[in-house]
Amino acid sequence: MKISALFNLWLAVLFMAVSSCSLIDKKNNDELLAVAYDEFLYRSELEGIVPKGVPATDSLEIVRQYIDNWIKQQVLIKHAESNLKADQKDFGKQLETFRNSLIIYAFESELIRQKLDTVVSEIEIQEFYEANMSNFHLNENLVRVSYVKIPEADKTSPQARKARQLLLSDNAEDQVNLIEFCDKSMFSCRPDDENWISFSDFITELSLEIDDQENFLKKRSFFESNDSLFTYLIKITDFKTREDISPVSLVKWKIINLILNRRKSELIKRMQEDIFNEAMKNKKVEIL
Repeated sequence: MKISALFNLWLAVLFMAVSSCSLIDKKNNDELLAVAYDEFLYRSELEGIVPKGVPATDSLEIVRQYIDNWIKQQVLIKHAESNLKADQKDFGKQLETFRNSLIIYAFESELIRQKLDTVVSEIEIQEFYEANMSNFHLNENLVRVSYVKIPEADKTSPQARKARQLLLSDNAEDQVNLIEFCDKSMFSCRPDDENWISFSDFITELSLEIDDQENFLKKRSFFESNDSLFTYLIKITDFKTREDISPVSLVKWKIINLILNRRKSELIKRMQEDIFNEAMKNKKVEIL
């Protein structure tokens, strides 16, 4: 029998029960919605299952599904109980272990919330990075780049030559001048902002085809590319290849999380030792 049919059946049973017995009609003035064997579902138990703002038709469907699932679960539980031996239904030890684990977890979580120092300094990040570099190998090629995007019609213009000159300059002031010059010349410009990007993503963005990325990066610090609309002047200011050590800036948040996890472990360990020593000191425990 489908659940919806089962639900309708239970509604019919419920109607007859309500008509014949006022004791199961209300529970502290709570409306009775469904009955399964000797279990009862009241309206108060449905509070919060329908999110705010949900249309009425959807709300009814959510409630119907909840009641259907509740009935199905009660039927399965009853069937399982009737087909298991007493020792197979004894979960006392497991429940006690689970309860104890939850209590300890709740206490440790509150301890961490109150006591954990979540401030990680740049010095700590750098020290952790230097002590654990072998754990931060790259799995892709990275680059820092500057480039200028010039309309194809202007690629031989004096402005294009000036943009090339400023781009290739190692003078920091020229990088600032490049931005201003591109704004005036209506060129698109991306200066090196010291952020590392995936070389694969970069060449995909420019529709380039480079088979041997590592070899290309080792031999080129500047190159040009073009399509039907634009010429790209590209300067690679730095690069790292696969299996190199990742720049600290890319693993900063990973390092922060590792440091905080280590602090959590140390905090919990100290707490456990302090509590155990206190209990021993006060003769609350005894090793026989």
